[in-house]
Amino acid sequence: MSAGTPARSVAEWLRERSDDDLAAMLAMRPDLVSPVPPDIGMLAARATTRSSVLRALDLLDRAEHGVLEALCLLPEPATFADLRGSLSDELDAKALRASLDTLMTLALAWGDDDGLRVVATVRQVTTHPAGLGPPIASVLERYPSSRVSVLLEALGLPLNTEVASGARTVAELMADPATVLSLVQRAGEATRPVLDALSWSPVGAVPDALRAVRPDDAETPVRRLLAYGLLVAVDSETVVLPREVGLALRGGKLFPPGALHRPRLERTTERAGGAKLVERTAAGQAFSAVRAIVDLLDAWSVEPPPTLKAGGLGVRELRRWARDLDLDEPVLATYLEAAYAAGLLAASTELEPAWLPTPSYDTWRRLPPERQWVALVEAWLATTRLAGLVGSKDDRDRTLSVLSADIERSSAPDLRRTALSALAELPKGAAATAESVVALVSWLVPRRAPARSAEQVGWALAEAAALGVTGVGALSGPGRALLAGDAAGAGSALEPLLPEPVDHVLLQADLTAVAPGPLVTDLAHELSLLADVESKGGATVYRFTEGSVRRALDSGRTTSEVHALLAQHSRTPVPQALTYLVDDVARRHGRIRVGTAGAYIRSDDPSVLAEILASKKATPLGLRLLAPTVLASRAPVDRVLEVLRALGQAPVAESADGDVVIRRPDVRRTTPRPRPPRLAELGAPRAELVAAAVIALRAGDRASVAAAQRIQAPSSAADTVALLADAARTGRAMWIGYLNADGDASQRIIEPKLVEGGVVRAFDHRHNEQRTFAVHRITGIGEVEPDEALG
Repeated sequence: MSAGTPARSVAEWLRERSDDDLAAMLAMRPDLVSPVPPDIGMLAARATTRSSVLRALDLLDRAEHGVLEALCLLPEPATFADLRGSLSDELDAKALRASLDTLMTLALAWGDDDGLRVVATVRQVTTHPAGLGPPIASVLERYPSSRVSVLLEALGLPLNTEVASGARTVAELMADPATVLSLVQRAGEATRPVLDALSWSPVGAVPDALRAVRPDDAETPVRRLLAYGLLVAVDSETVVLPREVGLALRGGKLFPPGALHRPRLERTTERAGGAKLVERTAAGQAFSAVRAIVDLLDAWSVEPPPTLKAGGLGVRELRRWARDLDLDEPVLATYLEAAYAAGLLAASTELEPAWLPTPSYDTWRRLPPERQWVALVEAWLATTRLAGLVGSKDDRDRTLSVLSADIERSSAPDLRRTALSALAELPKGAAATAESVVALVSWLVPRRAPARSAEQVGWALAEAAALGVTGVGALSGPGRALLAGDAAGAGSALEPLLPEPVDHVLLQADLTAVAPGPLVTDLAHELSLLADVESKGGATVYRFTEGSVRRALDSGRTTSEVHALLAQHSRTPVPQALTYLVDDVARRHGRIRVGTAGAYIRSDDPSVLAEILASKKATPLGLRLLAPTVLASRAPVDRVLEVLRALGQAPVAESADGDVVIRRPDVRRTTPRPRPPRLAELGAPRAELVAAAVIALRAGDRASVAAAQRIQAPSSAADTVALLADAARTGRAMWIGYLNADGDASQRIIEPKLVEGGVVRAFDHRHNEQRTFAVHRITGIGEVEPDEALG
């Protein structure tokens, strides 16, 4: 720290900081370079605004907060020795120095070891530093004189009608901890529970708190404490424990024992297999997560669930699909939210609102499984959506739904990353108890940890396990790589751990097919059209039915294509029963055609239409025979197709020209759209931007100083040209005031290179590049000393 003349302001102190110090500050506080301030004076002004200070405070851990709170309690300017003395029981000199350095880097504290100060805005937003109330004098000065007189009388002090003087007298008495403890004894043992409750959280609620009371008239412990000044009234319903009383009750300590010490992670019992077990378990779960999302979104391509009016997916739909996929509801909610965050799923408003895959899903589905997983987990790490809230109630007692807007929480990604980063501190294969992870996260980000942080951290760990980021409670190798921002490394680490996809199935005589492992993408897609999944496990069992075969034909597959697919990809002979099933469905497929009236039904076989017309199940269609081969219906085409298929028929739709309309339920998609927006803080700026910002700040600051010292308006454009030309010839730097085409004024330090045609080509130190300036827009010009220009 500087040993010269003490800086008189934050701006002056920042000017004395090195370029590395400024770069470190800007890297940690990205809001300060969005946009880059014109000079260091403006940087200081922006850094001390309330919003920017609150963002910076969010970056502090509990020890750094404690040091800052201790500085707020010390009189300014404080010395390092003063600070060390106030925290001697909590932090050693090395830990204290490290925390103070962080505060100085963030410019929340400034000065040097002989004169430490806190930014004024920090004092304004830190209402009760170290859990201590305000000094007693600051509260009593707002009391009426009659109330102060009653208190002076109770304390045995000389009466004083001047409030400020009386408040100082009480404060001088309370400054002695022994006196305070003596008053506590006088107040009686019944008051101790109240004092104990307020010792570390000084504010309480009491009705009619401003009413004056004498010790002998006090009817409750709280009134007795008010009578002796051990509590003071802030307003008619609020009391506070004065700072002097709090310190005396704590024995002079600012924090509870160990409060500023970093908690240790408690390891769980080691399991046999260690790191290998972690990797295998995590990889297996990662693959299961990817496969479940593929199965779900493929199913939703055919049968999309409706969206709720308020947005989201209904509880019944979530329960139904969780049952069909054999998943727990919280796990399915995690998968849905990850898919939504990755842009694979969205609500479609075409026709009836429903949840459908997006066009991006098709691109993602063709990726190798390890890259599919990386895309999902990257989106999950960054999303502000909190799947753990699904099923809970909001403030209006409404159930929160998956995929709804009500589960956005800005703290979610930060707590998620912090919890996983805590696990990353352990050796590979080691796991920690959830309670110790919660304690560490609360210490690392005390301001950002919400009231339900324990729940949120628990949800983050459960979601990480469901997605295969962790295995048996420990962070996996791919998870570590993703957390470090190495997506390629994560994919490479996961690939050899995944099961090898197979390109064949085993067809059985009972109209089932057994997939002995995960299928290659194209075969899995075709088989999902041609058959229904019956069971999952180490092998997946598919069942062929009339409905599933018809689904494939409806999607445009021909009979020969179906037979070729089965023959090519089966390691067992195609059963005769399956061949007959395909041929039978194909023979009836398209024999009936449905077009537009409301709808019409056409068939070359009058007996088929007569059978339909006679069926009671077809009554809702409002059928009327127009000709022996044509029926008309009041219902729309889709409804007619649905009822006829329920009757065991195999109709196809046709266009107004009589052509068959091939419906492709397997490719139903939303319109192209970007990923859903998320609530997020500014990310860390790139190193190149930070370096350029420091150069621009120094240049702008020098320009500001030069302008203040020698503002000189040119008498004419000719004089300006002459000064610039001379500077170009001698290689001197010049200060100019400049008005751009939008009318924005700025100050620059330039090195003119060429002056001609009414413009000057020069090196602009603020932007660190060659630029061209119009001479007629130069509003002021002056010389710059050699050491003021940037080299």
